[in-house]
Amino acid sequence: MPVFTHFRRPPHTAPDAATGTDTDPAETGTDPTAAHPFRARLAHWRAWRTRHPGPARVLRRTTTVLAAVLVLAALLLPNTYIALEPNRFTQLPAEAIVGAAVLLGLPRRPRRIAAVLYGGGLGVLTLLNLLDMGFGEYLGRGFNVVLDWGLLEDARSYVEDSLGGTVAALAAFGAIALALLLVAGMVLATVRLGDLLAGHRERATRGVLVAGTVWITCSILGLHAFGMPLASGRAAYALRAQTERVVDTVRDEAAFAKEAKADSFGATPGEQLVPDLRGKDVIFTFIESYGRSAVEDPDMAPGVDRTLDASTEALAAAGYRAKSGWLTSPTYGAGSWLGHSTFLSGLWVDNQQRYRTVTSGDHRTLTAMFGDTGAWDTVGIMPGVQKAWPEARFHGLDKVYNAYQLGYEGPKFSWSTMPDQYALEAFQRLEHGRKRDKPLMAEIILTSSHQPWAPIPRMVGWDELGDGSVFEGIEAAGEKSKDVIADSKKSREEYGKSVQYSVTCLTQWLERYGTDDTVLVFLGDHQPIARVSGQGASRDVPVSIVAKDPKVLDAIDDWNWTEGLRPAHDAPVWRMSSFRDRFLTAYGSTPHPSR
Repeated sequence: MPVFTHFRRPPHTAPDAATGTDTDPAETGTDPTAAHPFRARLAHWRAWRTRHPGPARVLRRTTTVLAAVLVLAALLLPNTYIALEPNRFTQLPAEAIVGAAVLLGLPRRPRRIAAVLYGGGLGVLTLLNLLDMGFGEYLGRGFNVVLDWGLLEDARSYVEDSLGGTVAALAAFGAIALALLLVAGMVLATVRLGDLLAGHRERATRGVLVAGTVWITCSILGLHAFGMPLASGRAAYALRAQTERVVDTVRDEAAFAKEAKADSFGATPGEQLVPDLRGKDVIFTFIESYGRSAVEDPDMAPGVDRTLDASTEALAAAGYRAKSGWLTSPTYGAGSWLGHSTFLSGLWVDNQQRYRTVTSGDHRTLTAMFGDTGAWDTVGIMPGVQKAWPEARFHGLDKVYNAYQLGYEGPKFSWSTMPDQYALEAFQRLEHGRKRDKPLMAEIILTSSHQPWAPIPRMVGWDELGDGSVFEGIEAAGEKSKDVIADSKKSREEYGKSVQYSVTCLTQWLERYGTDDTVLVFLGDHQPIARVSGQGASRDVPVSIVAKDPKVLDAIDDWNWTEGLRPAHDAPVWRMSSFRDRFLTAYGSTPHPSR
């Protein structure tokens, strides 16, 4: 304090222990700043500020303004990309007023601690809002702080497969660095603003009172500016939403575990399962990202619809009929495994926790039930599986072929390990074309329509496929994934082409290799990302059943599905989880609920 200033020694001297006289620390080698580089830099900064008061004042004010802008932007930041408009940042946030009031009422040390906590929390909340934006654009939902961290690694793997390992590593490093810088910057900003408030306590107190009065008045009167309410509580709302999401997730885990134990066909003996399909080769095929938008969107649908109509006619010429409807997928944009497990289990599996619960439990899947009858051999063709896959037990498959077991020696097509045409030909060579004592039940995942939809394979002669090397030139001449990912219009165009390719592969395979006893069930697992399917698009996907035997389609007459491979706009829409039990019932299965 000023009264004690006459006792202070000049900063450039220190008492000599032997003589009691003042000596220059630089001469004795005892300069305290030498042992504390931070103190040295601070002293240097203070000296510069003293020598250059004008620039220092400008720098100080600029820093203060940037700190205020950063904090206000974080408090008003929405959590959806579509809401990211300039008018969102013209509001008066209640959290800023309350935060200022708290900091003004605290002594120096508690104030600094409170500012650090406030800034750190605000930085984390900003990161969650940004994650919500990203998940909303790609998955059509917000980020789940309990369940979704593992999806970030999936995103990194997707970038690596699409753009290369270097790009993926740089993107991961950049994301982590940005997150750390954001939190650190927010902490420094709140500390800076807290110190500023304390340095002008009287004026700051009056300003907080005025701001609080204005906020209350605007809130009561419902005043708006630029189309937005002047009084905002956006950050508090975002925090509450994140908290409720966590609470709901924890509650859902317990509720779903109980739900998964109930199964209307859980105790049905094998001889009473799908008796009306005995002797048939039944093939369940998922087409990646094959959604309603591909069939109805004005930009993508014309090409896809022509393919569906042409394929319907070609199959009819080969003696096949088809019926089609809609299923509502539990996922959107990605998370194919959630759609697969929902379709097969008859349970609504819309998050990773539910997926872990159902795949580690004893709930019977549609594919497993075919194996339980003892009347079918069961096999899986999984070109997208490139590592250990313990879920094979859940699917109930006797044999699974992953990406490395199908004999493919050609190039990858971005994320997709091989073209669909090759995967289907490998299925024919390894399993479907073999002589066997039992009919075959197969689950096939087709991946050529997986984002980023570049490059897309082209059809080649079925007899030319060989080991897949024929695709070398096709892959090299295709679109580059980096060009398509960055262009929404191009993404939509290439997505439509990829669906056309996948449908053509599957229907041509059926024409070429199907028999009088082949039953094909194929569907999409989810809609493409929101950037392609459009904001607010449904989660509906097409589903079709194709067979030569008229009894197969007669059994589902009461489903009121559309004739052909293209479902009508007003065709029935069911939750994907309802298909299993409807299918089992239609083909003669007897319900025996599990206890």
